[in-house]
Amino acid sequence: MLEHGGRVLRAARTYGIAPEHWLDLSTGISPFAWPVPPIPAAAWHRLPEDDDGLQTVASDYYGAPALLPVAGSQAAIQALPRLRARSRVGVIAPGYAEHAHAWRAAGHDVECLPAATLLAEHARFDVIVLIHPNNPGGERFERARLLALHSTLARRGGWLVVDEAFMDATPQDSLCDVSDGDGLIVLRSVGKFFGLAGARAGFVCAAPSILAALNEVLGPWTIPGPSRHVLRAALADTAWHAMQRERLSAYGSRLRTTLESTRFLPDAGCAFFQWKRDPRAAALHEALARRGILTRLFDTPSSLRFGLPPDDAGFRRLAEGLRDALQEIGP
Repeated sequence: MLEHGGRVLRAARTYGIAPEHWLDLSTGISPFAWPVPPIPAAAWHRLPEDDDGLQTVASDYYGAPALLPVAGSQAAIQALPRLRARSRVGVIAPGYAEHAHAWRAAGHDVECLPAATLLAEHARFDVIVLIHPNNPGGERFERARLLALHSTLARRGGWLVVDEAFMDATPQDSLCDVSDGDGLIVLRSVGKFFGLAGARAGFVCAAPSILAALNEVLGPWTIPGPSRHVLRAALADTAWHAMQRERLSAYGSRLRTTLESTRFLPDAGCAFFQWKRDPRAAALHEALARRGILTRLFDTPSSLRFGLPPDDAGFRRLAEGLRDALQEIGP
């Protein structure tokens, strides 16, 4: 199983710092969660029903002609490779490692390549997997170029899979509105933007034939009743969406400025995180952890990703801790 961020309890045991004393910047999850109201007892008592209105609300929010609720986009990442015969698959790198892992586990031939190489050599692949905006590399792609790539792949029975887990802050760049075309699959997650990672919910936007095949693989009741109840309200809360986008934009810019103030200049990022390549990444990760600041360490390439601090105190703590850690590890 691959490593992911958010392992605060393990960090607490490793470094002897109580969980409540950590500044957890190891995930791209917004620190500002949609306010969950009381959940009716019936949501816990009854089996989930797929005609409860969730798909309609989600289709309106994403602008998708057709979609399928899933147990987080991770469920779709693991299941989609099972819908194709052995294929040549190109996956963006660096990127969310679960994509390549799932396609390899299903027996496909996988190459992980930088975005520019992947797009330039698209003719070699049956399936191309992009993350937009990329995690952690931050790459963004012009809509026209993505649509042209999709058209080229679809003409020969290929797929373009676009993971838009971090797209909610800039919904105008999404491909959800055209995701009913053959061979275009868009993955969305509610965990990052809504701060509801524990709901384990996401959506796949694609042609009805692909959604039907995916539904058969995943089976019934992919999202529990309490999560469905919360999502119907969260996805319809347009005033909160606007406030959240403004807040994430401001905090994302502030995070970049905070890192720059320590002369630790980020290479890339988006509203949810900033990312920095550095050969000292492992040592810096350790030095920050000893100060109760948890970051996401990547080995290939050697780099760190910083999520958003939740408040002024968090930003001050990051700036002070990063300055001290950089001084400790040296050039």
